[in-house]
Amino acid sequence: MIEIKDVTKSYDRIKAVDNVSVTIRENTVFGLIGTNGAGKSTILRMASGVLKPDAGEITIDGLPVFDNMEAKNRIYFIADEPYFFANSNAIDMQKYLSSVYREFAAEDFYSYLVNFGLDKKRKINTYSKGMKKQLALICGVCSGARYLLCDETFDGLDPVMRQGIKSIFASEMERRGMTPIIASHNLRELEDICDHVGLLHRGGVLLSRDLEDMKCNIQKVQCVFKTTEDEAKAISCLDIMKNEKRGSLNVLTVRGNKAEILAVFATVNTVFFEALPLSLEEIFISETEVVGYDIKKLILG
Repeated sequence: MIEIKDVTKSYDRIKAVDNVSVTIRENTVFGLIGTNGAGKSTILRMASGVLKPDAGEITIDGLPVFDNMEAKNRIYFIADEPYFFANSNAIDMQKYLSSVYREFAAEDFYSYLVNFGLDKKRKINTYSKGMKKQLALICGVCSGARYLLCDETFDGLDPVMRQGIKSIFASEMERRGMTPIIASHNLRELEDICDHVGLLHRGGVLLSRDLEDMKCNIQKVQCVFKTTEDEAKAISCLDIMKNEKRGSLNVLTVRGNKAEILAVFATVNTVFFEALPLSLEEIFISETEVVGYDIKKLILG
C-alpha cells in the first residue's frame, strides 16, 4: 500500500502540491486524473523517491520512500518522457535494469519485444515516441516491481497498443499482484481500466473514490412528468445533484442506487422515463460542481 499523508511540494513560489493525502491499495489500478499543472507528475515523482516533499510523508508498504533502497526496489517510475541511456539499445537497458531490480524477468522482456515488434539491437534514440513508450512500459512490467507509477502512460500509443498494455497489466496483476498507478489528463482513457480514481486540481485532491461505488451511487434520469404535482413529489424524495430543464424534459443527476430511484418514480406518473448510466467524466462533472468547481473548464479529453 502507498500512503501519501499531508504532502506539500513547492517550486520557488509555485505550490505544485498542496497538503495532499491519498491511499493507494495494492493490486488495484489507481487513476490519478487532472489537467496539466494539477500536480500529477510531482506526486508520482515524490512517490517514487525522485523528489523529497517539503512537508508530509510518503510510505510504501510502511517504508519511507525517499532515500530508501528497499522501498525503491518495489517501485518503477515511468516518466511522461522516458529516459534511456544515450546510444543504448534494448539489450543495454535490460542488462542495466537486471542489475538494479533483483526480480527483473529478462526472458519475458525479450518475448514482449518480439510481440510488440521492437528491435532489441536498434538504437532507442531512433525509436518513435510511441515505441519509446512501449519499451518503457515493458521495462516497468518486467522489472518485478510491485508498484508501477506511470505518467501519461498511454499518450502516444495507438488504440491497439493501448489495449495490449492494458491486457499485460491485467495479467501481471493476476499473476503477481502488480499495482499500476496511472496519471492522465484524459478521463475516457482510464474509465475501462481503473478501480479507484483521484481527481487533482491546483495541487489538491478534490475526490478519491472507488470507481464502481461512484457509478452505482449516481444515476442520470431523463423524464417528463405528467403533472407539476408529480414533479414536485419526485424531486422532494430524491437527492438531486443537478436538474436541467429542456422544455418539458427533466434531466436529473441523482445520488443513490438505481433501485431506490426506480422506487421513487414508481409512486409518480410520468409520460416518459429512463435511467441511464453515467460515464466517468459525467460523474466527475457532477461531483465537482457540487463542491463549487466548474469541472468543464478543468478536464480535457
